[in-house]
Amino acid sequence: MGEGYFHRVAAETETRMWINLPTGQEIVDSLAAGAVSCTTNPTYGARLLDAEPRFIAPLIAQAAREAPDPDAAAELVLRRAAGRIIEAFLPVYRRTGGRDGFVTLQGDPRRDDDADFIVAEALRYRELGPNVMAKIPSHEAGIAALEVLVARDVPTCATEIFSVDQATAVAEAYNRASATSGKRPALFITHITGIFDKYIAEYVQRQKIEIAPTVLQQAGWAAAHEQYRLAKLRGYPGLMLGGGALAPYHFTEMVGGDAHVTLNWSIVQALLAADGPVVPRIFSPAAPEVVSELAEKLPAFRQAYYENQLAVVEFRDYGPLVLFRNMFLAGYQRLVDAVVAQS
Repeated sequence: MGEGYFHRVAAETETRMWINLPTGQEIVDSLAAGAVSCTTNPTYGARLLDAEPRFIAPLIAQAAREAPDPDAAAELVLRRAAGRIIEAFLPVYRRTGGRDGFVTLQGDPRRDDDADFIVAEALRYRELGPNVMAKIPSHEAGIAALEVLVARDVPTCATEIFSVDQATAVAEAYNRASATSGKRPALFITHITGIFDKYIAEYVQRQKIEIAPTVLQQAGWAAAHEQYRLAKLRGYPGLMLGGGALAPYHFTEMVGGDAHVTLNWSIVQALLAADGPVVPRIFSPAAPEVVSELAEKLPAFRQAYYENQLAVVEFRDYGPLVLFRNMFLAGYQRLVDAVVAQS
């Protein structure tokens, strides 16, 4: 795979690929394909229940015996399940001097309105290895936690970002904490493109809105391009990380930027099989008439694309974020239920 698509992207641009929620074999294959880091989220336990039951079942049984309650057991399962990823990416972290090789860990989504809990959980995960990166939600409590983690010099991925207002709030919080503490840990500011497109598509269907599929398909990456443009224009800290990808174009539309994108293995496979040309597209924004139509017909797109649409206190209830969080809650509950079944 040394000459495959992602290696060519890395050779010709600053864009990099991360792997999302990998199985054991996918860890090996994604590294060979050019993955530089890895993301997990609260659905990782559910993912392994489906994809690798023989791997996770003993972890669940052991945690159920050892932990005092199901919540503590679920965290223990995720810690141990992540261990093989952390070990696999640690050589990348060391080889690059800590630039790459990160593994993001995000825990119990039922507690993500509690900034103190987010910080404490992130610090517990950091004990697992130097390449462990805290992954936190980008709403009011998460942003408060971010400032504490920056001051503690903890590398952080701000996730669940769907709007430029969220990205701006994260960057400004980082700058405040850095100015006070003198610390500048690694930071990745996400844009969850595919899940945003899923939310928009469901809204269009429910409301029976007339809009061409070719226009609708541009919503997520158009907002991502705008987030990237503003970040570079203003010199915001950190790197952009595309996430929630549901189709190959959620990666290819980011190519050319000083940005990383995390992908499920199925999309990695599709891009490897296509083996297409490396085409820088991040500097090709959506046409003004496309942006205008999307903004006119879709309130969530208008709130995502333009500034000063959402206050920090409104991030938590923003439709696309609610959709994503509900996915996390459902996935995490499956793990807790599996632990309870073993108790």
